[in-house]
Amino acid sequence: MEAPVPHAGGAVSQSWWSRVWQNHAPGYLFLLPWFIGFLGLTIGPILTSFYLSLTNFDLLTAPRWVGADNYIRMFTADPKFIASMQVTLTFVIFSVPLKLAFALGVALLLNRGMRGLPLYRALFYLPSLLGASVAIAILWRQLFAGDGLVNDFLSVFGIQGPSWISNPRYSLWTLIVLSIWQFGSPMIIFLAGLRQIPQDMYEAASLDGASRWRQFWKITLPLLTPVVFFNAIIQTIEAF
Repeated sequence: MEAPVPHAGGAVSQSWWSRVWQNHAPGYLFLLPWFIGFLGLTIGPILTSFYLSLTNFDLLTAPRWVGADNYIRMFTADPKFIASMQVTLTFVIFSVPLKLAFALGVALLLNRGMRGLPLYRALFYLPSLLGASVAIAILWRQLFAGDGLVNDFLSVFGIQGPSWISNPRYSLWTLIVLSIWQFGSPMIIFLAGLRQIPQDMYEAASLDGASRWRQFWKITLPLLTPVVFFNAIIQTIEAF
């Protein structure tokens, strides 16, 4: 009677998994805290919120299942939801292109090789680090309030300015302007992309008589398209 021959495929598969685990185990162990945080602080709350959205829950009593009633009422009988979506879309449509255009313009200026480039780069990136802190909110309130510095400047020319923050007619556009102020992050990415464009192409275009404006439209912008697309996606997500 012959001894049973072990299955070669199982041995090869087990050997492959053991090699993979030995090669990648340190990386997975280092990533483990991030995975735990991702599951516990991101995926978990998302799934919990989705479940609660299908219930009637007031934080005091147990959730009562209502199915899609909340979504039906939100889309058909809640005027505030439609208004909030209009405001959000307006904010995204105007703030993202303006921020990207401003960031690209500053990046083009910094890319010209001026002195003290690291200092200017750090100063322009500083607003993105400060974000929407309490100190920055107080600063903007002092600027755009009814008795703020902006209206003080307009009063010199005999113009009575409104409260740019509390007035519903102007508050959204004020927020759009404030969002443009945080252009540092896309500016740094644009500057990195500009540094990757070969200078030989600009030299050849200059010899052919192309102006700076034509060089921008025919060389800079086409070669910078992947960076523009990346910045547009990131800033759109942030704006929403």
